[in-house]
Amino acid sequence: MPFNSDVKSLYDTIATISPNLKAGIIAEALPHIKRLQGKMIVIKYGGNAMTDKYLQECFARDVVLLKLIGIQPIVVHGGGPQIETALSRMGKKGEFIQGMRVTDKETMVVVEAVLGGQVQGQIVGLINHAGGSAVGLSGRDANMIRVKKLLLQDTHDPSIKHDVGQVGEVSEIDPSAVTALIKGGFIPVISPIGFDEHNEAYNINADVVAGELARVLNAEKLAMLTNIKGVLNKDGELMSELNSASIDGLIADGTLSGGMLPKISSALDAAKSGVKAVHIIDGRVPHCLLLEILTDKGVGTMITQ
Repeated sequence: MPFNSDVKSLYDTIATISPNLKAGIIAEALPHIKRLQGKMIVIKYGGNAMTDKYLQECFARDVVLLKLIGIQPIVVHGGGPQIETALSRMGKKGEFIQGMRVTDKETMVVVEAVLGGQVQGQIVGLINHAGGSAVGLSGRDANMIRVKKLLLQDTHDPSIKHDVGQVGEVSEIDPSAVTALIKGGFIPVISPIGFDEHNEAYNINADVVAGELARVLNAEKLAMLTNIKGVLNKDGELMSELNSASIDGLIADGTLSGGMLPKISSALDAAKSGVKAVHIIDGRVPHCLLLEILTDKGVGTMITQ
């Protein structure tokens, strides 16, 4: 997948930066590194950053660098495009309600194979190739993610509940396997698959898993990579900082809808539950993680309580 013109322009600009300016950028990162050392950052990895080879390499290097400077990254990944490709090969078309994938039994088999096998294996391989030590987990491992069946409330009529199939609502997360891996020097890579009391597998929105995990771990930050610059107003302009009151207004006037709703909801819940800041950033920008976390200005939208 080719870069869009904005990303290509940014990459060309980075390539021409003088050594002195690059040194200044590194110096700017120092107070951020000092403040974040030993702290956990949950990273939701999705969108174009997962499908473009150069952006994949940038992401893996960013994650490894964070680990090397003493910050503890935990990756929760999506895989929508890969799932769609696998379903298309079967002649099956994906169906969505309010941004949630409808997951029947046949689709769930594909979801579990793609997320827990193909996508997770690729991410683990990328991080390891970049010099890290990544380990893949799903919600089944160490009983990490327990769920109950999700009945999706209609955004316009709260009395209506949509049945979206084998889609789970997180009821409990046991982070002990994650913390054990971190203490052992590893980078956890988590597929958003949970199971219920009958050992039935359920698909979970990766934004929701990332938000819940950040809350349970009392993470310092939650970073969510997307295919947009951040949260945009009705004029398409980036809003660099939001809180719960401003988000409520954006939902009420229709600025935020569809696939952004679970992302924003998870971000806000995490912020209200003790995560210091949630960052929604453009995964199409090379090294967006480092730009957002280790520079003064950042590149996306920061959400606080």
